[in-house]
Amino acid sequence: MIKKRTCFDLIRFFILLFFAGLFIFPLVWIIATSLKSEIEVRTVFQLLPQKALWNNYVKAWLQTNFSRQFFNSFIIAFCATTGQILTSFLAGYAFARFHFPGKRIAFTVFIATLIIPYQLLIVPIFMMFSKLNLIDTFLALILPSIANAFGIYLYKTHIETIPRSLEEAAQIDGASHWTILWSIIFPLSKAPTITLFLLTFTAEWNDLFKPLIFTSSEEMRTVQLGLTAFQETFSTNYTLLMAAVVFVTAPVLLLFIIGQKYFIRGIAVTGQKNQ
Repeated sequence: MIKKRTCFDLIRFFILLFFAGLFIFPLVWIIATSLKSEIEVRTVFQLLPQKALWNNYVKAWLQTNFSRQFFNSFIIAFCATTGQILTSFLAGYAFARFHFPGKRIAFTVFIATLIIPYQLLIVPIFMMFSKLNLIDTFLALILPSIANAFGIYLYKTHIETIPRSLEEAAQIDGASHWTILWSIIFPLSKAPTITLFLLTFTAEWNDLFKPLIFTSSEEMRTVQLGLTAFQETFSTNYTLLMAAVVFVTAPVLLLFIIGQKYFIRGIAVTGQKNQ
């Protein structure tokens, strides 16, 4: 029995190792390509560079205004993520703890919005922002993302697992709903908060569609639009492009590594059965 279990464990290990290799290989290929010369990329078929050219990163950074684009992307991603956490937490708490007419219908409608592609809403949103003179501003890139049905569902599911006795004890001590909300419930919601932060920040950081539609000036370019500077009409400088991709990927990869424990815990909470 022990040998059989050991055999299954080995098979599982090699299967996981195989899939891990599939996911890691593109990242290794990007880093290796960013250290090659342009001639080597086009003529030599091998993974690792013959000589690492670290100067490619300096050239990639200087070819486009990456410092401004990093600033724009960070402001947009951070503000949109913060707004989404606040709106999702407040709405999730209301759905989890309060009883009001049409609660189930309203929650169902919110969840149903997840199936609507954002691209279908872009025309009315663009027209509205155009009338408000918000095109080519930070608000045009932040406002469409400050509310999300998935975040509401994530918080609602988590808050329903928190014992009501904690809130009842606080109410006996004279705490208001507002105090209970921010002093008890929110600190206990670390896992869904970090999960939503990682998912939203990554999505906003990697978003190309909204900046492409709502911006037109060089000052409002984000890092995703900055990558287009390495793609010319008839050719692409792959070494500098891959170096730029490393710059763009590093922040979100670092965030995920730091918060992966809470991310897994937060996703696991959504699968728990409501009490």
